[in-house]
Amino acid sequence: MHKTRVRVVEDALDANNTIARANRSDFDRAGVKVVNLMSAPGAGKTSLLERVLGDVGDVRAGVLEGDVQGSLDADRLAWLHVPVTQLNTDPGFGGECHLDANMVRSALPEIPLPELDLLVIENVGNLVCPAEFRVGEDARVMVSSITEGEDKPLKYPLMFRTCELVLINKIDLLPHLDFDVERFLCNLDKVNPDSRRILTSARTGEGVEQFRDWLVQLPAREEARV
Repeated sequence: MHKTRVRVVEDALDANNTIARANRSDFDRAGVKVVNLMSAPGAGKTSLLERVLGDVGDVRAGVLEGDVQGSLDADRLAWLHVPVTQLNTDPGFGGECHLDANMVRSALPEIPLPELDLLVIENVGNLVCPAEFRVGEDARVMVSSITEGEDKPLKYPLMFRTCELVLINKIDLLPHLDFDVERFLCNLDKVNPDSRRILTSARTGEGVEQFRDWLVQLPAREEARV
């Protein structure tokens, strides 16, 4: 029974990676760089995007917004006048707590890829499942709010291990919380010492410019291929 279950999981991931490579081919053909933005619910992904995407210079940016239901985050980004495509996992995909390659592929006809240089896929808020499914992205970004505590890299290592960039968000709350930034960074070093880290506050704008610069100057694609 155990071996059968493992085989099923491996087959599912293999199938996902095959579709992710197809997505990646489409993105490459269109010349679009793709970021998979992940976090726990409420960490501040959308708030950071509101700050960042309002001024990305000549870069033509778009967003694929993943949620279980509704379009609240997509509606918040609409005023930025960037293309935003909503992708709900319920009911079409059973209310999944993540986006996978097939879901993203189903949304591609609605995304104006020829008009974009950068596509940010805002994944469903979850600290487990999104890390397991590549969607064809160039790079992954993890947003971790200080309200979640310093232990998250140790409790959810795969999520942090698979990301090129980790944003430590809501640092404007540091005076009001018992959060040790150095301890968090030490825990992050234990699972992903090579990740870049930026301290951010979507409320005050601290670190936003650094995040914006990183977004518009992504690492070479060969370093992040599926």
